[in-house]
Amino acid sequence: MMKNDSKKQDDIESTEKPDNSAVNNKTSEKELTLEEKLKDTEDKLLRSLAEIENQRRRFEREIKDAFEFGSHNFAKESLSLLDNLQRAKNAIKNDIDLKESKDLDKFLENISIIEKDLITIFEKNNIRKINAHGKKFDPNLHQAMTEIEDEKCEPGTVIQEIQTGYMLGERLLRPALVGVSKKENSKKQEKEEKK
Repeated sequence: MMKNDSKKQDDIESTEKPDNSAVNNKTSEKELTLEEKLKDTEDKLLRSLAEIENQRRRFEREIKDAFEFGSHNFAKESLSLLDNLQRAKNAIKNDIDLKESKDLDKFLENISIIEKDLITIFEKNNIRKINAHGKKFDPNLHQAMTEIEDEKCEPGTVIQEIQTGYMLGERLLRPALVGVSKKENSKKQEKEEKK
C-alpha cells in the first residue's frame, strides 16, 4: 500500500503545482500590460507638460501685448487732439480778422507748445508719425484718397498727405490718408495722337 499511497501523493502534488511556464506567461502578460500602461502614462504626462508650456508662453505673449498695445484705443483717440490743434492753427492763420490782431502770434505760439508737448508724449509712448510724402505707396501704411496726374513723379508715389498716419510700436495705429501720383490720362493722349 505504500507504493500506492506514494503514487497518489505524487499525483496530488503534480496537480497542485502549477506549470512554471503558465505562471511565467501570466506574469509576462501582466508586465507587458504594466509596461504599456507606464508608456501610456508617460506619454500623457509629456503631453500635459507640453500643453502647460504652451499655455505659459501664450499667457506671457498676451501680457506683453497688453502692456504694449493696451493703450491702442486711447492713443488712437488721442490723435484727434493733435489733428484738431493743427486744424485750429491753420484756421487761425487763414482767418482775415484774426490776422490783424496783435495777439495772434502769441496765441499760435501757445498752440504750438501744446502740440509739441503732445507729440513728445506720443514719442515717449512709442507712437511715431508715418512719413509718407515722396515715398512709394504702401497699402499697409497708406490709404489712397485720390489720384493726381503728375508727369514729374513716378506713378504710385505719394505726392499729397491729407492726414498724417501713425504707428504704435510695430502696429499701425492709423493709416496716412494720401494722394497718389498717376500718369496723364491715356484717353487724352490717344486723342492728341489722332490729331
